[in-house]
Order: sequence, then C-alpha cells, then structure tokens
Amino acid sequence: MHPRVSLHQVAMIGEPTAAFLDFCRSIGVQHCTLAAPFLQTAQERRAARESAVDVGCINHLFAIHPDLERDDGRATADLLHTIEIAAEVGAPAIYLLTGGRGALSWEAAALRFADLLAPCRDAAQQAGVALLVENASPLNADIHMAHTLPDAAQLAGIGGIGLCIDLHACWTEADLRGKLAQAMPLTGLVQVSDYVPGDRSTPCRAVPGDGAIPLERILRDTLDLGYTGLFDLELVGPRIEAEGPREACARAARYLSDLLDRLGA
Repeated sequence: MHPRVSLHQVAMIGEPTAAFLDFCRSIGVQHCTLAAPFLQTAQERRAARESAVDVGCINHLFAIHPDLERDDGRATADLLHTIEIAAEVGAPAIYLLTGGRGALSWEAAALRFADLLAPCRDAAQQAGVALLVENASPLNADIHMAHTLPDAAQLAGIGGIGLCIDLHACWTEADLRGKLAQAMPLTGLVQVSDYVPGDRSTPCRAVPGDGAIPLERILRDTLDLGYTGLFDLELVGPRIEAEGPREACARAARYLSDLLDRLGA
C-alpha cells in the first residue's frame, strides 16, 4: 500500500474505533482520519495511541451549537478539548466544519469564525497541531459556510489556519489547477472520492475509479504543485453501504495506491 494513502473513519462510523484501526492495518493502510466524537473515552484514545496506524488528522465539527451566529462559546471549548485529544493520540492536524452561518452574511460569519477560533489557534500551536478548514458542498450549509475552494482558502486566511481540500466538493470548478496552486501553500490534507453522474442526494460518494472525477489529472496537478501530504479517502453514502464499507474501502485504497504509484508520488 502506498504510504500516503489515508482512510477516513466516516466510512465505518458504525464500528468501534479499535475495529476501524485494525481494519486499516489489515489492508496495509498506514494513516487514518478519526472523528472527534469517537475519541471521547480513554479506551478509544488508547486504541488510537497504541495502533500501528498513524492518526494523520481528526475531523471536528466546530460551531454547531447551533451555528456561528448563536454559539455561546461552546465551539471554542470543544475545539480546545479536541486539540488536547489530538496531542494525546499524536495527530498532527484537525480539520474543521465551521458550523452554519445562521442569519449572518458570509463576511460577518467569517469574522465570527475567526473570533471563536482565536484562543484555539494559540493552543494548537503550542500543542504542535495544525488547524485546517475544508471546502464542502452547499448541501452542508447547515454545518458549514465555505462551499468553493477559493472561499475555503479565503476563510482559512481570515482565520489564520490551514486548508483541507475535498476534491469531491470542488472538482467541477473552473480553473481548478489555478485554484489549487493558490491554495497549496495553506493545504495540509487532500481528500479523495468519486462522483457518479446522476446522484443527486448527499452524501453521494463513490469509490475512486467508479465515477466521473478525473482523479489522475487532478492528483497529478496536486503533486506537480508541490503537495507532499496524505491523500485521505472519505467514503460515505448509499454506494458505499450497498457494496459494504469494508469492501469499498479496501477497493478504494488499492485504486488510490496504484494511482499514486503510477504518478510517482
């Protein structure tokens, strides 16, 4: 398995963290992204800490109490706790969904995001943990506010943090290579999946190679632009469930590994 392949826990969210980590190890995947809600017990954190699979990133939902406009400070407190968890399990990064905007304009919500995030930036820096914000589909507007790659990069700049690029959410954008080039200095994680034309609900991820996203070209561009980090397989939705999460994840990891080998990553 290529050493830059990572697997996101969301694909197997119904299984214990220890079982997910054991599965990663069994198929040769050396890195994973774990979800913060599944690292709340000492047992789960011990499993992550003692696993042969490295935790490359933790996924964290930020101001969802209920949104950026009305958050009462819980977003900051919860992220500070997740930073402590990341340090405990050796995760070098946390990527965020911001929380919805509420009635705020995009610009006001971005400033609110930065204000809530400010104490966490200092704590993360002291812990050696990078904070990232991702781009996500507009269908996730209830829990996120950055829905194009330039918007996510702008928000990362306002917040003083890094960027997680989800290719599933930006592959249709114009001048994607140019946008990737602008985003690359901030980028700490790239997420990979596929899209089958005709799927119109969310989540609608497919195993790489099963859909229409030109992954070979996009990953070649990403590598040519200097990206040296992990490629995280984020697989969720009816297609993954129908095949079986373990089968879909194993097939996706093999496809991505072969592609990275072919590209000389």
